[in-house]
Amino acid sequence: MHYALDENYFRGYEWWLMKEAKKRNPNITLMGLPWSFPGWLGKGFNWPYVNLQLTAYYVVSWIVGAKYYHDLDIDYIGIWNERTFDSDYIKVLRRMLNYQGLQQVKIIASDNLWEPIAASMLLDPELLKVIDVIGAHYPGTHTVKDARLTEKKLWSSEDFSTLNNDVGAGCWARVLNQNYINGYMTSTIAWNLVASYYEQLPYGRCGLMTAQEPWSGHYVVESPIWISAHTTQFTQPGWYYLKTVGHLEKGGSYVALTDGLGNLTIIIETMSHKQSKCIRPFLPYFNVSRQYATFILKGSFSEIPGLQVWYTKLGKPSERFLFKQLDSLWLPDGSDSFTLELQADELFTLTTLTAGTKGSYPVPPRSQPFPRIYKDDFNVDYPFFTEAPNFADQTGVFEYFTNMEDPGEHRFTLRQVLNQRPITWAADAYNTISVIGDYKWSNVTIKCDVYIETPQTGGVFIAGRVNKGGILIRSARGVFFWIFANGTYRVTGDLAGWMIYALGQADIRAKKWYTLTLTIKGHFSSGMLNGKPLWTNVPVNFPKNGWAAIGTHFFEFAQFDNFYVEAMG
Repeated sequence: MHYALDENYFRGYEWWLMKEAKKRNPNITLMGLPWSFPGWLGKGFNWPYVNLQLTAYYVVSWIVGAKYYHDLDIDYIGIWNERTFDSDYIKVLRRMLNYQGLQQVKIIASDNLWEPIAASMLLDPELLKVIDVIGAHYPGTHTVKDARLTEKKLWSSEDFSTLNNDVGAGCWARVLNQNYINGYMTSTIAWNLVASYYEQLPYGRCGLMTAQEPWSGHYVVESPIWISAHTTQFTQPGWYYLKTVGHLEKGGSYVALTDGLGNLTIIIETMSHKQSKCIRPFLPYFNVSRQYATFILKGSFSEIPGLQVWYTKLGKPSERFLFKQLDSLWLPDGSDSFTLELQADELFTLTTLTAGTKGSYPVPPRSQPFPRIYKDDFNVDYPFFTEAPNFADQTGVFEYFTNMEDPGEHRFTLRQVLNQRPITWAADAYNTISVIGDYKWSNVTIKCDVYIETPQTGGVFIAGRVNKGGILIRSARGVFFWIFANGTYRVTGDLAGWMIYALGQADIRAKKWYTLTLTIKGHFSSGMLNGKPLWTNVPVNFPKNGWAAIGTHFFEFAQFDNFYVEAMG
């Protein structure tokens, strides 16, 4: 809902992603969690709790729409990612969900720290009743007493967030086990699923796998994927941890789970300190050394004749194995125990389940840089996605748009569609900006047709060498070529517009198409308006490289067409 009376359940990629996930696993759990909210909910304040009913209506509409338009059942809904919760809002949300017949949708709170949510629940019986799960972010495998006293399910509802090399894999292996052993958490959610964004943005390659070259189709199935398989192929939501879990004498840990129907899965990890550091929180030093561990199967498990064995070894390439099936472990009649030799940085899964499989995939296309010459005229009659490929919106939303009143060459454009700043999660910019291209680009020519929709105050830009994005977008530097509806132009060295390199008058007004060209070469830049030089040889010393970009002066409607970039290196 970009605007108050606006509802569209076909924006973005998330609907597609959820449906693709359900095709592969119809039982997969779906959760929603707002990071930010549309600005109109705040009634002029950067705050989602101004009108509790309105915010609850917005969130519940999304859940209802997921079912109505996509036949997707949302299982859990969160409050506000890593920001303040409002106890009254949580109660209003529960009431509205129930009123809509969505009693089965569970509430998770507060996707921040264990406190103050846990203490608030203990002091407020109604709040305790309406929250189903306490979710904490990056708990470092530990919980707090208040959270345990609530007797609610405890989840690490955001974790990992670490470069997906073997150290990231070690981090993931360690927390998947120890979040339960140390902190009684029965779910651990990795942020993020797949690194499909420009690598130089914050938290580059912090996904379970990497697929960040849509132009080449190259991807990498990274080691954290196979670490996940050690747990996820041999358990399901609804399985239970046994009480017999814990730490190994010489470092590492083990967990055991059952479906209650006789199946057993044991997961053992011996990740060393240096091989398993997560991005956060701080990890106190511990030692792991070679050891023998004996496991005894008792009760109904003593009847188990044998266990399948899956194995991973991280570290040196010569000794490295990822999710390899070893010979089954057979327990001779009358024997109810087995002993394993364990080295550092190993992961074992021992299970009664026989369905484990190391999935295969075709050899990905080879890695290639972003095309040196790239153009997009946005002439797509019925786009599959609302956003154009390769553009990465950092602030604002840039969508395909059909100009009904322009039958000519600007019938299909890319339009910035937000008309007010959202209730932000991070320190978003006050301008809108979408970046594209190769961060290594230095010498570039960027050309784009632009259309300002707001008279007097409106403005748009094209830019090169943009050096920051994501949570750091406000402080992005680069070379920004702006034109304004009041008949002026500017060249600035930053998105915020503080560093003015050049300015002047130009024949520009709103509701008219103009072609901007920006050329940056070495230490100099120049700009053209409709093919005629407007400013030349403006010195640029910093940054040396970065993305190309388009954007607007504030949250305003504006259109872009016939985008073209050529990089000389």
